[in-house]
Amino acid sequence: MFRRMLISVLVRQKKKLFLIALTVALGVSLATAMLNVMFDVGDKVNQELKAYGANLNIVPRGTALVSEMYQLDDNNGKQQAMQYIKQDDLVKIKMIFWAYNIVDFAPYLTAQANLNGKPITIVGTWFNKHLTIPTGDEVDTGMLAMKSWWTIEGNTMKDDNLQGVMVGETVAKQWNLKLGDTINITSPQTNNSLTLTVNNIFHSGGVEDSQLYVSLPVVQKLANKEGLVERVEVSALTTPENELARKAAQDPNSLSRTEWDTWYCTAYISSIAYQLEELMPDVRVKAIMQVAESEGSILQKTQLLMLLLTILSLICSALAISNLVTANVIERSTEIGLLKALGATNTAVAMLILTEILIIALLGGVFGYFIGLGFAQIIGHTVFGSFVEPKMIIIPLVLIMVGLITFVGSLPALRIMMFLRPTDVLHGR
Repeated sequence: MFRRMLISVLVRQKKKLFLIALTVALGVSLATAMLNVMFDVGDKVNQELKAYGANLNIVPRGTALVSEMYQLDDNNGKQQAMQYIKQDDLVKIKMIFWAYNIVDFAPYLTAQANLNGKPITIVGTWFNKHLTIPTGDEVDTGMLAMKSWWTIEGNTMKDDNLQGVMVGETVAKQWNLKLGDTINITSPQTNNSLTLTVNNIFHSGGVEDSQLYVSLPVVQKLANKEGLVERVEVSALTTPENELARKAAQDPNSLSRTEWDTWYCTAYISSIAYQLEELMPDVRVKAIMQVAESEGSILQKTQLLMLLLTILSLICSALAISNLVTANVIERSTEIGLLKALGATNTAVAMLILTEILIIALLGGVFGYFIGLGFAQIIGHTVFGSFVEPKMIIIPLVLIMVGLITFVGSLPALRIMMFLRPTDVLHGR
């Protein structure tokens, strides 16, 4: 009997039930889109922020200790205790636990040289280096990916271009240099000299505009520092810092075993720095906290915005369902009164109403879920220019959302039904 009554209602009330399904579908689609983007937005936002520079700086341990002991800046520290990092050790950066969170890294070796008799800084680096990691993975990394805000004139610089040079805008204006011009560089320390061709002229907006950038082997040969680098900039995807991360950054040994496991297995900037120092004991890894904290703050605010939009969409859906179900119950008051007069309890009638609404809501939820996946891809391509990966955890969340908004939206109608008296309804009162 219950099934026959349910089918009869679904057939007779199909227009009103369609509106309920449509309301649920709209609410679930927006919630699905926001949740998928929210769960995926961490990597997307971090990837966007990587364009604004590195968040980790690797320097030789001796240089770092002298700088900290005498409160010197990095340049003075280098002058006081010039030490180097072995270039062959750089592959270890991609061998830590959080290796896949290391987006890019680039080594630097600086030398003082003379250009037409005047001193100038020449920097050797990787522009877009292809590396084979001992684990078998292959990666492309280098400075150009991390300095994407630079305005560069000319063809892309290659690491195998040992005769080319990227000239800062300030230097180019000072010496009236243009693409294709030739310059002569001499090292006052080693008396080595070389002839370079201007491959690029760049604008960074910083001190780099007064420097020259060449492939790393060029400076290593010029300064007689083959196989050595001064520092390494690392760009890593990180989790926003919290109290545990700040406590670990001060003293990892103060953590309990549980805290240690949580910290070590979470991509905090401090845990990534610690793991790098584990594999490279001769270096000191410094976190650039201004960048890391900005990333965490932006990420948290973005995720909070997505969550608020999800909650608001569910509230709006629940209100719309409340109005539709209430109108449906009022219209069917005679039918409900007759059921009660024949002996149906409030619970039985409530179960009938809830079952029919839930069936329609589930159908609307299914359509809304797939529509939401489409909305998520639109948001991903429009905002981040990339695909948003569907998260399986969203499916049970959608089921919970459908049940929640259906139940909450039906409460006012159920309250009206419970206080409906058969004698009043059947006598037209």
